[in-house]
Amino acid sequence: MDLPTLSNHFSIPGVLSFSQNEDGLQKACVSTPTCSAELYLQGAHLAQWQPAGARPVLFLSERSVFERGKAIRGGVPIIFPWFGNRTPNALSQRSDGPSHGFARTADWTLVFAALAGDDLHLTLTLDPSEVSRALGYDQFQLVYQLTLGAELRLRLTVRNQGTAPLWFEEALHTYLAVGDAREILIHGLGETRYLDKTDDFKVKVQRDSLLRLTGETDRPYLDTGATVDLDDPLYGRRVRVEKSNSRTTVVWNPWSTLTAKLPDMSPEGWLSMVCVETANVASDAITLHPGEQHTVEARISQAPHPDPDPALRPC
Repeated sequence: MDLPTLSNHFSIPGVLSFSQNEDGLQKACVSTPTCSAELYLQGAHLAQWQPAGARPVLFLSERSVFERGKAIRGGVPIIFPWFGNRTPNALSQRSDGPSHGFARTADWTLVFAALAGDDLHLTLTLDPSEVSRALGYDQFQLVYQLTLGAELRLRLTVRNQGTAPLWFEEALHTYLAVGDAREILIHGLGETRYLDKTDDFKVKVQRDSLLRLTGETDRPYLDTGATVDLDDPLYGRRVRVEKSNSRTTVVWNPWSTLTAKLPDMSPEGWLSMVCVETANVASDAITLHPGEQHTVEARISQAPHPDPDPALRPC
């Protein structure tokens, strides 16, 4: 859909408008009484979400690349149909394809936009393409529903439209903006098994009720549907990530050494972010039988820190 057609079909004066950069990436700009946001149709990638009167909740790298076929560093990338590098599974022995799958760089189609009260509702779809078919995924449909307001609600539905089982991993790879990654506390993952990707994928258990980051962290926490709270004393807020139909929570921060190897991150970018991802990966991967569908949902909100330290609050 070209930019004039997109604008004619879906623009809402004062609320939803569209633009296109010189590389052809189309962007939806959102402004409601309760939030502002930006969404790229490539990848259905929510790049920004900022509740009214608050700081941005999502981190977006200042070195992000906004080019066709390249992933954006920050916001909420959609990971499908595999997480990380593709590895053989029970239904396929293939190991080819881009890291984190093809959905985050594919062209999605906007099919619905409406304002209900103070919330903007958007729906986008992704169907098989030459790229997905070449990778063995030719009988699926993704439907992505976003509710943008004082709270952010993301719902990703996968439908198996084929005659054979459909195996996939998925993640709403949410980058959260923080004041200092070394000062935050993450609640909700105590006594939970995780894969430590920084230690040869060893299975470990987090015994402490709180997680404080002290170095590179890359952990898919398995078999958990728990709500995660992130306390940020420097920003004086608590960010809550609630979820449904997700059995994996991924926590990721590249720290300084890995960040230095990422061309789309500034050297100090790791201090300002942490990923808390709503996912189904590894042993929590999904298999859908023909005609079945699966919906994963994340609900993200922010509120004042329950016990702020005035000495740590920004001016």
